[in-house]
Amino acid sequence: MKKQLVLSGLVALVISIGSFLVMYGFMIDGKNSVTIEHLDGTPSSKVLFHQNENGEFEPVDFTKTVDKVVNSVVFIKSTYINKYQMDGNQYRQLPDPFKDFFNDDPFQFFFGPKGDQKQNEKMQFATGSGAIINSQGYIITNNHVIADADDIEVTLYDNRNYKAKVIGTDPSTDLALLQIKEKDLPAIALVNSDDVKVGEWVMAVGNPFSLNSTVTAGIVSAKARNINILKDQYAIESFIQTDAAINPGNSGGALVNLDGALVGINTAIASPTGTYSGYGFAIPSNMVNKVVEDLLKYGEVQRGVLGITIRSVDGNLAKDKDLDVTEGVYVDSLLKNSAAASAGIKPGDVILKIDNEKTTSSPVLQEIIANHHPGDKVVVVADRKGKQIEFKITLNNRAGETDLVKTEGNEILGTLGCELKDLDVKTAKKLGIEGGVKVTKLTAGVLKRNTQIHEGFIITHANNQLVKTVSDFVKILEKAQGGIMIAGIYEDIPGKYYYAFGLN
Repeated sequence: MKKQLVLSGLVALVISIGSFLVMYGFMIDGKNSVTIEHLDGTPSSKVLFHQNENGEFEPVDFTKTVDKVVNSVVFIKSTYINKYQMDGNQYRQLPDPFKDFFNDDPFQFFFGPKGDQKQNEKMQFATGSGAIINSQGYIITNNHVIADADDIEVTLYDNRNYKAKVIGTDPSTDLALLQIKEKDLPAIALVNSDDVKVGEWVMAVGNPFSLNSTVTAGIVSAKARNINILKDQYAIESFIQTDAAINPGNSGGALVNLDGALVGINTAIASPTGTYSGYGFAIPSNMVNKVVEDLLKYGEVQRGVLGITIRSVDGNLAKDKDLDVTEGVYVDSLLKNSAAASAGIKPGDVILKIDNEKTTSSPVLQEIIANHHPGDKVVVVADRKGKQIEFKITLNNRAGETDLVKTEGNEILGTLGCELKDLDVKTAKKLGIEGGVKVTKLTAGVLKRNTQIHEGFIITHANNQLVKTVSDFVKILEKAQGGIMIAGIYEDIPGKYYYAFGLN
């Protein structure tokens, strides 16, 4: 017992002396000053490792990635002004994604906070993110971030503000290309998203809940996800799934790898509450690249189609249809003017490969074909009752043709904020006019800000000159000096309407 007491006493004495010495270390000149030790490095940040291309393990360093990309991600504010419609009794409504934001659908777009109605009864706001992809001011974001907006404002990382112009949109992939008037901006590079692997580290950069330049980290959880969130008739969904935390306001922001290259554009979340629950989805960078190139070169996205209705093969379908394979894409039916039908594809075939790339599911096939243009040739391998057959198919456009369609005057129409198409002869004859140009879509631009024009308006004259085609209209605009007066009609509303605006 005495030995135990002596031992306990020695231990207590050592602890007391140690405590005294530690406290003494924090005493300077007998005063209660605190000394804080600073280290040159932070070893605790090197607790995660990953394997590089050479098979060597190296520490994961998120800080270097953040330094590369944070300046390339912008804050986007969209303004929606309620305007009376033609009958003077109804207001133009916000786009569907805003109405559906708080519903029972677990898959949701993520917007930032809307504006306070008490501050301005006629305005609402939504916020999102975007990624600078070119030093000349080109910014990629989600279409649902800016759809139907009357005004778009972009704020850079250094707090500079700019009005943005819509270069083009692609509702099928939920992408939109904007431009601001600035040069020498820090652009983010795009990586080949086909090379991205499940389990790879990624980071999400954006502005959730208007918390600018927020960075979160996670891994690629899955690829080629279809969650049926896009409402467009020709929707293409082949999302990269990630567990990096993303929330309302991240929409349109960057998903990057550890090299700081763009893997995808954050678009949606799976959540029962509307906030982060562990699953986010991004549009692959290869799809982003295709959309951007087409919008810049042609004014609209040129997308090849096979002309088939499809579904993914699984065990149940294989059993129900007595298939010889349990993986692939089942051809349900063939559409009118089908490129696949012309090459010999039949209902019941199971597509296994396209250009030697496995088509393990419908989203994978959609992504492969979406990256092609009309007129492109692809080699398709399909299973037909246990036999593999190869087909050489020339892709069509949605009209069943192989031609590329280029929108004229893309730059000036982007300033106006509109998409136009020539009025068909049948409709012109029905309306009793020689021809015209129909406004098929309005985006943020001169027309929405300065006129009461609505989609569906048919332009018949501009500055008292006859307009029969888009080309006619663009030529008049390019030669005009000062104000512009357009005149025309609506199909279902009597009377003639006039709208005036200035291009500057």
